[in-house]
Amino acid sequence: MSFLIMAMCKVSSVHFVQRSPVVGDREMTGRALWQPNTDVYVTDEGLVIKVELAGVRREDLNITIEGHRLRISGERPDGCRAAKFNFLAMEINYGPFENLLEIPSAYDLTLAKASYLNGFLRIDVPQVVVVEAPSKRSKVAVTAK
Repeated sequence: MSFLIMAMCKVSSVHFVQRSPVVGDREMTGRALWQPNTDVYVTDEGLVIKVELAGVRREDLNITIEGHRLRISGERPDGCRAAKFNFLAMEINYGPFENLLEIPSAYDLTLAKASYLNGFLRIDVPQVVVVEAPSKRSKVAVTAK
């Protein structure tokens, strides 16, 4: 009997959207931070950021824009464990999280729209509309000071 083992891997492109190192006041508290699983992809309308946040309430999410950076933060509570237990496996992260993404200037973060459904946060960022340069030639006057 033979088994086929397939390895799942995360695909990332540092050439497009980059995760920035998490820096800020949360590090000062001494509490561990984790980064949620995040997909970033392009559609005809723009950029889509999809973040897996099962167990996080919508009102506990913070999404802020800092220049070309999108900061997604919050906290997943850990209130479902028994008082006494021993882990056999632990893969779910609890506590504060933060995800900081550098978004290319080709996308307008000021027009971003976010929705949260069934543990997934989706942020749609439209592409910047490029206004074509006038086809006529014109001069710019230089004044003396």
